[in-house]
Amino acid sequence: MAQISCISKQIERRSWAEVKSKMVGKENLRAEDFNLCFEKLMMLAGSGNGGQKGKGLQLERGVITEWKDIPMELLLQILSLLDDKAVIKASGVCRGWRDSICLGLTRLSLSWCSKDMNSLVLSLAPKFTKLQTLILRQDKPQLEDNAVETIADFCHDLQILDLSKSFKLSDCSLYALALGCPNLVKLNISGCSAFSDSALAYLASFCRKLKILNLCGCVKAASDTALQAIGNYCNQLQCLNLGWCENVGDVGVMSLAVGCPDLRILDLCGCVQITDDSVIALANRCPHLRSLGLYYCQNITDRAMYSLAQSKMNSRMWGSVKSRNDEDGLRTLNISQCTALTPSAVQAVCDSSPALHTCSGRHSLITSGCLNLTSVHCACAVQAHRTANSFLHAAH
Repeated sequence: MAQISCISKQIERRSWAEVKSKMVGKENLRAEDFNLCFEKLMMLAGSGNGGQKGKGLQLERGVITEWKDIPMELLLQILSLLDDKAVIKASGVCRGWRDSICLGLTRLSLSWCSKDMNSLVLSLAPKFTKLQTLILRQDKPQLEDNAVETIADFCHDLQILDLSKSFKLSDCSLYALALGCPNLVKLNISGCSAFSDSALAYLASFCRKLKILNLCGCVKAASDTALQAIGNYCNQLQCLNLGWCENVGDVGVMSLAVGCPDLRILDLCGCVQITDDSVIALANRCPHLRSLGLYYCQNITDRAMYSLAQSKMNSRMWGSVKSRNDEDGLRTLNISQCTALTPSAVQAVCDSSPALHTCSGRHSLITSGCLNLTSVHCACAVQAHRTANSFLHAAH
């Protein structure tokens, strides 16, 4: 193992450009391609072994003479430089490579697959059982329930799963994931419009480690009932996207605020039913909230803004000295099209959260469509204006 570690260090110190250029992007990798790259690898690593080129890299029990003899650790390091398509092809080169890749591969993306993704998943999931991250984003819907059910049957270590734009999936997929992948930490099902709120609630009751959940566009799934289940079971949740989930109301958001106190990023853009009560609950219950999207939430009034401002002032007053810095409070706030808000209320939020900016290049307080809020400015914008005025006075 010490010899293998030494080989790995030699490789890291050397240029892999030639090796990588031979392999990355090839449409039809063959055994000859891997032979060629293996020979280049032997030349690179062998030249650093006392200058004895051509004698191979000595291991404890023999010599590497062919690519199929590369130790698993070294093989996986080589394959980490390649795209996922090449890694899949490499798994079919020989039994040794297949076993090594199946045991060692923890991340895979099939987003490059423009057709037959469903068949590819059905073929690969039973082999790559150690996957922790699986990205299945699609430009057009390909995945069907049987593919997700196969993932749930074999990939029990899965922590990150992206199924965005999988319009063909039904509740069967969520039920399968709930039972087969309870260790999910990050799940993206944005655009999966066929899921129901009962299936999402069922998933939440099993996948209690979820920290990041994207439900953007899941109009049927994201209801107050589902959010109550998420608030009840997913207490570690930190990031939630509910964009354009128009069935979300105050009951659901308030349940989130109570059950998910570590919530940091919440997108409620287009959730037209929510009122000040939702924002007030978030302000009082989620002290780590850093990003809040309220685009087109036209029921929001000054009452919500003053609640946000007051909660940040209270946390700064009673919080530790360590937390009193420019990053304390909101960093991003989108109140575009919230036309009921007045400048004084929004200015109070801006003053209480130093990381909110209206100045050019750092725009994190977004007020598009609110023409009456043009007078709101962050502290650094005010300072820049004062500095400019002082220069003008000095010139005169």
